[in-house]
Amino acid sequence: MGTRGVQNGTPVTGDWLCRTCSYAQIQKGYAESEELIHCTFRRWEQPQLIPFRIRECTAYADRRRSDLDGMEKTAWILVTKRAGRSVGFVTAKEFKKIEGEDAEVIP
Repeated sequence: MGTRGVQNGTPVTGDWLCRTCSYAQIQKGYAESEELIHCTFRRWEQPQLIPFRIRECTAYADRRRSDLDGMEKTAWILVTKRAGRSVGFVTAKEFKKIEGEDAEVIP
């Protein structure tokens, strides 16, 4: 007989999901064990102390990824070759300078 593994069983180890969440308020002491994590998802309430490692969370917002507003601020626009201009990337400010202030910038 072969052995059977348990699917979707309890993970033995893993890092806190809160460590990369935008809603986490993390306080660390000098010792490894001195760490408090509070969840600030519900901004109208007191931050909630998280007493154990979180594996899944419905309010998780990855702080390592930009939101749409952040991406639009850092976006570059590709200008195609027209009337002697070469192909290349320019900022939105440079694009408006080239095309005029009424030029439409499509995010």
